[in-house]
Amino acid sequence: MSQGEPNAVDEIVEDWRRERPDLEVSALATVGRLAFVAENIVAPVGERAVARHGIAKGDFDVLATLRRTGAPYALSPSVLSAELMMSRAGMTKRVDRLEEAELVERTLDADDRRSFRITLTAKGRRVADAALTDLAADLSILVSELTDTERDGLDRALQALLRVGRDPSRERGAS
Repeated sequence: MSQGEPNAVDEIVEDWRRERPDLEVSALATVGRLAFVAENIVAPVGERAVARHGIAKGDFDVLATLRRTGAPYALSPSVLSAELMMSRAGMTKRVDRLEEAELVERTLDADDRRSFRITLTAKGRRVADAALTDLAADLSILVSELTDTERDGLDRALQALLRVGRDPSRERGAS
């Protein structure tokens, strides 16, 4: 059972324990809490932080990806799509919107004149930096309720899940 007040995940797990006592469902509780926190707490905090700067979370992802590459803050559309795990068509729509807002520009690739690069404009850099500042502050407030030990433990646990998730042999039915 979880610590603290019961929540929706606890209720779901208890329902399954009642209906399927033959199954071990504690992993449902852990992963359910993780998903709930990510979708219903962390994501809205991020969306509100970047919205204060007139952009959506997906737009921020593009701007932040370009910003963190360092000067000249430019990537090819294919690299940008791969970085954000998006289709090229989805990336094109997002870049069109950002270009219209003068946050990015398409420039010819100096090394290959047949292709172009997506480049962060000065305005885009200002928006990205301001949105990142707010996002970092808001997420810091969110995790400030955790003790240093809880934060360290959570970070180690999430890193372990990332390692496990990269190993397809751990999935049921994998050869």
